[in-house]
Amino acid sequence: MPQEPRIDVETRAHGIESSLSAEQVERIAEALGHQGVWFAAPPERSGQARPPEQVWELVGDSPHHGRLATGRAAVHLAEGHDALTRPLILADGFNYGPSDLDELWRHFNKPYAPGKPGFLDQLSTLGIDVILLGFDQRHIAIQANAAVAVTAVQRAIDERWGDDQLVVGGVSMGGLITRYALARMENERIDHQTEKYFSYDSPHLGAWIPLVLQQLAYLHEALDPRSDGPGQAELIRSPAAQQQLWGWVQNADYSGPVTDNALRQEWIEDLRRVGWFPMRPYKLGMANGTGHGVGNGLPAGTPVFDLNLDALQLVARFQPDMGELQNIGTVRFGAPVWTSATSHVPAFDGAPGGTLDAWGRLADAMGLTIEPRFRSSCFVPAVSAVALARDPYQWQADLHLDLSDLPKDETQLDAFCCDTTDTEHSAVSAPLIEWFLEQLAGW
Repeated sequence: MPQEPRIDVETRAHGIESSLSAEQVERIAEALGHQGVWFAAPPERSGQARPPEQVWELVGDSPHHGRLATGRAAVHLAEGHDALTRPLILADGFNYGPSDLDELWRHFNKPYAPGKPGFLDQLSTLGIDVILLGFDQRHIAIQANAAVAVTAVQRAIDERWGDDQLVVGGVSMGGLITRYALARMENERIDHQTEKYFSYDSPHLGAWIPLVLQQLAYLHEALDPRSDGPGQAELIRSPAAQQQLWGWVQNADYSGPVTDNALRQEWIEDLRRVGWFPMRPYKLGMANGTGHGVGNGLPAGTPVFDLNLDALQLVARFQPDMGELQNIGTVRFGAPVWTSATSHVPAFDGAPGGTLDAWGRLADAMGLTIEPRFRSSCFVPAVSAVALARDPYQWQADLHLDLSDLPKDETQLDAFCCDTTDTEHSAVSAPLIEWFLEQLAGW
């Protein structure tokens, strides 16, 4: 039986302020940088956003734990359409705060190949009406925002002219939101009239943010609390992060299992209760990671940050590959202050998958120079994006599985496409977009 993945903090961060001088605390906080919420994706500012023909204000069809989520949808009619006719709903993904639907348009419509129109412009030419679905709080529970997606699907059905079926899906966590929404509708015998479901680099089995970076976010927040807004670890502690991260730590002091948190357990149980995946639609998936099983070359256990400044030392490493009590981070100011080690945790950073530049963003905030190839590591492993048929708590053993000839019963999807190289999570990639357009051609 596999050993339980865990993390152990040898010297607790709690009370650091009392053991260090005010100057020392300030030096450590300064070394960690002064950026806002860590891991929140920066907005897409390049390019123009097409104004929508309609904007729908949406309220979830039911509360989750007493909370009724809200959102909005931007409706972009296809060329020659005066009303909604062939709706494709594309849900926004994981981030902190409200969706920016203009940003979502710019992201998915930016040129991905010379001489090619943007993806959304191509959909318009094909006569497909695009509904961009956003949420007022992207970081709350997936089930809450899924209720907003249910409302969007019902609104699209009500306002559609004719009887063309829908295409419904999303990018990143948006694929999980719509997956749950459609499955819940089927479970409750609500007709979603959806022919195709799609996910774009969605973490069906889980996503990865390095455990040591999660801890450093908490540590920074303890040393340098913000009074003018959310703290550095606000995204990490959010319900959505807890639900979709394979490994999660609750604070800088935490020692114990990293796959055992109540919100993730509840999320997986809820998915099973409603049917796991919607059964009626043809299910498509796209992965920003490669499918050949070869990793990105990041060396497990290697120090990425190794800062020595007077008496201050800060070391943070790529996740080591399994083993027991493998050091992932150290903060010293003279005597040891805080050290962290993991046991039985796979080397996620180097796995094939859609990448996140979490290391690079932190290096920039700290004013550190690191190797360019160390800036980004795996965020959504390819085996997660293609919904490999595995237990969500045990799938990490297959991080490097060759997906090029995967048997049909080894994935929960009907068809999927992997990128030709590991690209940034949710990046608009020619191989993925061209494949998706081909899948929509017969609709």
